[in-house]
Amino acid sequence: MDFRLKPEQQQFRDAVLRFAKKELAAKAVECAHAGGYPWDVAKLMAKQGLLGITIPEADGGQGGTLLDAVIAIETVACVCPRSADVVQAGNFGPIRVLAEYGSAAQKDRYLKRLLAGESVIAVGMTEPDAGSAVTDLKTSATRDGTGYRINGSKIFTTHSAYAELFLVYVRFGPGVGGIGSVLVEREALGVSRGKASKFMSGEEWAELHFADVQGGFKKQIAGFNVERIGNAARSLALGRYAYEAARAWALERRQFGRLLCEFQGLQWKFADMKMKLDAAQLLLYRAAANADRGLPSPEETAIAKAYCNQAGFDVANESLQVMGGMGYSQESLVEYCLRRCRGWMIAGGSIEILKNRIAEHIFERSFSQR
Repeated sequence: MDFRLKPEQQQFRDAVLRFAKKELAAKAVECAHAGGYPWDVAKLMAKQGLLGITIPEADGGQGGTLLDAVIAIETVACVCPRSADVVQAGNFGPIRVLAEYGSAAQKDRYLKRLLAGESVIAVGMTEPDAGSAVTDLKTSATRDGTGYRINGSKIFTTHSAYAELFLVYVRFGPGVGGIGSVLVEREALGVSRGKASKFMSGEEWAELHFADVQGGFKKQIAGFNVERIGNAARSLALGRYAYEAARAWALERRQFGRLLCEFQGLQWKFADMKMKLDAAQLLLYRAAANADRGLPSPEETAIAKAYCNQAGFDVANESLQVMGGMGYSQESLVEYCLRRCRGWMIAGGSIEILKNRIAEHIFERSFSQR
């Protein structure tokens, strides 16, 4: 099996790298610690064709593959970790649901702005009483003419402080089969937001409240596995950024008259980090490549996300340790990568929940956690 990128994929990576070094490198640290959404970066990426990579050309996208989008995330992140979020938002999760299931009118109204980097769409999943236990969702959707009436609340929704559009997961009926998503505008009558708050990563969120809000199409929960591939890609990419920063540091920093890389203890650390990163990348590429051939495999996606989440965090943590005070300082982006990777071990399905899903595939049966 050939594990190398195809020539066109390598050319794509090289083009993205040139763009990132030219447009993003100089402000990478500033971008990481800035509040709000990096709209300037989003518009630059739109012009470069990095938004909508996975969206069909008929809908204004590039008609590329999930693996292309993963490559874009990895390449952008190696220069500017924060900007990888923009690639993820413009290619995975809710924007793909909109492109696949939205009406022509909805695509014309919303998708054009999203692909132009002028807007962002957020996923509303977690509720005050429903996190990992997604079947406990209480936000409801009831049929109302051609649409639905939404009632309930959401918390911990990334981008919710500035998103113009929400893909809200709701309950249409009982059981897992009764859970699906609806499209809701921020300015819709009955939508309100609580005060803005921040995660440890610095990302902003605000509690969302829906009181008899009219929402668009109904789509069942399918498609969330693609969102997890984007999550896994960023975990791996930021872990690798931290690794490369620590590697450069070990080749320059001297202690006790020797370069850090000459100490066997650190050599073993780097060997362990390299093995984790390479293994994680193979699992991620398998999930993404196979998803491009059909629906994403829940098992392969869960394995990739769980492993990439853990590997990204572990490598960022070890890289910070290698760099000492400089790694812990906001003068470098290693501490930023550590904080971001920690959040992805929770978001989009915690590592523990993913292991439950993997076990169900192993034993070919479901296990109730109740």
